[in-house]
Amino acid sequence: MRKQVLLIGAVAGLLAACGGVKNNVKNGEISKTLDEQAVQKNYIESIGIGAADATLQNSTQRRATSRNAAIVAAQYEMLSMIKGIDLQGGIRVEKAMETDSVLQTKVDAAIKGAEIVKTEWTNDDGCVVTVHLEKRRLQDMMGVKFK
Repeated sequence: MRKQVLLIGAVAGLLAACGGVKNNVKNGEISKTLDEQAVQKNYIESIGIGAADATLQNSTQRRATSRNAAIVAAQYEMLSMIKGIDLQGGIRVEKAMETDSVLQTKVDAAIKGAEIVKTEWTNDDGCVVTVHLEKRRLQDMMGVKFK
């Protein structure tokens, strides 16, 4: 049993080292360089940064508000990236959304359903959130194909 636990721990460690989401906060501070690779082969990733409300009395409240702000910022960033994707047929998502309100609703729903893969807090209770959205899921929801 002990060998199984050690093996599982070793595999989990290898998986974490080989891939996964990078740390954007080091020693309680946001890195001076954020390495963003927004549109990947299988997913779209965005990062949002939210500031804490300094007037709030406790850390839990400050962290909750900064996380909410970071999520909204990440969703806004993701929307900007999605609008720039080219569709088969030669138009961009942004242009398609201008003429199709149903498509716009589907994109908004997909973004709100994106997976929060990492939440990091700074020493001053600010927050950095990393969000992923699978391209296949987005295409299926939108009923389109990307180039």
